[in-house]
Amino acid sequence: MKRILLYCIFFIPFALPAQTVISININGSINPVTADYIHEGIRKAYYDKAECLVIHLNTPGGLLQSTRIIVSSMLEAPVPVIVYVSPGGAHAGSAGVFLTMAANIAVMAPGTNIGAAHPVSLYQATDSIMNEKGTNDAAAFIRTIAEKRNRNMQWAEDAVRQSVSITEKEAVKNNVIDLIAVNEQDLLNQVDGKQVELGASSVTLHTKNARVTLYEMSFTEKLLNILSDPNITYIILMLGLFGLLFELYNPGAILPGIIGVIAIIIAFYSMQTLPINYAGIALIIFALVLFLLELKIVSHGLLAIGAVISLLLGSMMLIKSNSSLEFVKISMGVIISSTIITSLFFLYVIGMGLNAQRRKAVTGIEAMIGATGVSLDTLDPAGTIMLRGEVWNAEAIAGNISKGEKVLVKDMRNLKLYVEKTAN
Repeated sequence: MKRILLYCIFFIPFALPAQTVISININGSINPVTADYIHEGIRKAYYDKAECLVIHLNTPGGLLQSTRIIVSSMLEAPVPVIVYVSPGGAHAGSAGVFLTMAANIAVMAPGTNIGAAHPVSLYQATDSIMNEKGTNDAAAFIRTIAEKRNRNMQWAEDAVRQSVSITEKEAVKNNVIDLIAVNEQDLLNQVDGKQVELGASSVTLHTKNARVTLYEMSFTEKLLNILSDPNITYIILMLGLFGLLFELYNPGAILPGIIGVIAIIIAFYSMQTLPINYAGIALIIFALVLFLLELKIVSHGLLAIGAVISLLLGSMMLIKSNSSLEFVKISMGVIISSTIITSLFFLYVIGMGLNAQRRKAVTGIEAMIGATGVSLDTLDPAGTIMLRGEVWNAEAIAGNISKGEKVLVKDMRNLKLYVEKTAN
C-alpha cells in the first residue's frame, strides 16, 4: 500500500497533461475582422480544453457594432476570458473599455491607461439628437456589462459620457479592473487558483505552470484587418479611380484599367466593414466628372474649383459614424493630401491638353498649310514643287511663279497644293 501511495504521489502528477492557455493579440482598431478573430480564439480555447483565453489589448477603439459582437461572445464564452491591456504604454480606449470590462478577469500592465477618449466628430454637431441617442445607448450597454461583471458602474458610465481616462493603479482602486501584472507570466501566476463564473457554474483556474499557445490571425485575416482601416480604403479607392481615368485618357493602355478595376473592387469590399456614407462616394465621383469636363469645356477654372470642393466634402463625408464614440474616421492629413495631389494632377493634365491644342499639327492637311517649298518648274499656273523631300502637284493662286522660287502653301484640295510666292 505504501508503494502504491508513493507511486501516486511522485509519478501521477508527471503523467498529467500540462495545462494550456491560448493567447491572442489585438493591436489596432476594433472591426468585424477583430470580432471574428476573437470569436475564433474563444472557440479554439474551448476545443483545445485550455484553462483560459488571454487577450492582449491595445486599441484606440473602433466600431460599436463589432464591439457588441465581441462583448456578446465574451459574456457567453464557455471558457474564462482574460483581457490584458499591454504592453506598457498601451491604451484601452473607447471600444477597448467595453472589452476590458466584459472580461472575466481584467488586467492591466504598468504604464497603461483605460478610458473612453472618443474623438469629437468633425462633420456633425456633437449635441445632435442622433449623437445623444448613441451615447445613451452606449452608456446603458456598458452599465449592463459592469453589473454583469461586478465592476464600477458609475465609472463605466462616466467613461462613455465624459470620456474619463485613468491609469492602471486608479483602475484597480476604483474596481474597474482586477489586478496589475508586469507580464503574461506574472498574470498567470496571479490568477492561478481564482474562481471564475461561467454561466450558472464556476471554474477554478490552474494557470501557474500552464503552457501558453499563441493563436495568430491568418494571412487573410491580417489582410482584411489592414483593409478595414478607413485611410487605406480611401487611398485604394482613389488609386482605383485614377487607374480608370488613365485608361480613359489612353485607351488601350490596359494595365491602368486592370489595376483601377481591381483597386475599386477591393475598396468596395473593405467598405462593407465600415459605416460608409454613400453621399460621400457620390460627391467624389461627381468631382472626377467635373475634372473630366474641365478638359473638354472652357469654364475658366470654375469646373475645376467645383471639383476640388466636391472632392474635399465627399472625402470628409465618406465615413459616417453612428456615434462619436466610434473611433473610425479618415485622417484629415490623408484627405487634404489626396485632394491636393488630385487637383495638381488634373491641372497638369489640363495644361498638357491646352499645350497640345496650341501646338502646330505635324500630320494631315493642317500640317501642310503654311509650309514652304521650292518650285521645280514654272507654275503657269500649274506645275510641281518640292516640299519636305516630296514632289507635289501645285498651282499658283495669283500670278506665275518662276522655277526655283520659294513658295508658301495656302491650301490643299484633292492632293493638290495651292501656293503663292513667299515674301523672301
